[in-house]
Amino acid sequence: MQVYSQTDIGLMRSSNQDYCLTGRLPDGAVWAVVCDGMGGANGGSTASHVAADTIAGQIRELYAIPKYHDDLEKLLDTAVAIANQRVYDMSLNVFSLRGMGTTVVCAVVRQETVHILHAGDSRAYLYTEGILRQLTKDHSVVQELVDRGEITPEQADNHPHKHIITRALGTKENLQTDYTGAVFHKNDILLMCTDGLSNCVPEDSLIEFLRTSPCSELTGRLIEKAKEMGGSDNITVAVIEG
Repeated sequence: MQVYSQTDIGLMRSSNQDYCLTGRLPDGAVWAVVCDGMGGANGGSTASHVAADTIAGQIRELYAIPKYHDDLEKLLDTAVAIANQRVYDMSLNVFSLRGMGTTVVCAVVRQETVHILHAGDSRAYLYTEGILRQLTKDHSVVQELVDRGEITPEQADNHPHKHIITRALGTKENLQTDYTGAVFHKNDILLMCTDGLSNCVPEDSLIEFLRTSPCSELTGRLIEKAKEMGGSDNITVAVIEG
């Protein structure tokens, strides 16, 4: 498996509050963490960096412990819970960081299975045999309206409350996350991103890039496409190729 990642400030923001880390584990499994910070320039950047750094460190440490190695959902849940506590404690103890938080989507791919944990509206997609499937469901006000049938998915794309999320790492002492597992075959692609990509680039365009771009060039091409479409937010993309 190969893993690639890239982040960009976009065209409208004065700072980049996104952060992404990826890596490979001793047995060949790979992992990625994507975060989109919020809470002012300092707060958002701090939250995303602390969260991603903590999760990455915990993945490496916990993976060596048998009970976590054999239960990757528990591993991710523990790693994210520790990161949530660290960010939350910092927000309480440092006045300038009050109210900070971050979305998170993290994944470990091992033995033809992808394990994903997320909170917020950063996403994970699985591309397999020409079909793109969103594995995560946004934790957002607009998604709740769609789920209740009050608006259509098409109306959600331009809703004025599109950017209001209902869950974020670090804003509360306890964080509710969602876990998703899926089969991951050879030549499949896992795409993880912040809303700077998903809000700008429609799924049919994502499919076209996934179909035609080498994975080594995919992150850069998707970021450039998001900027062509307005680049209204920070843009972060991570891909894992089977």
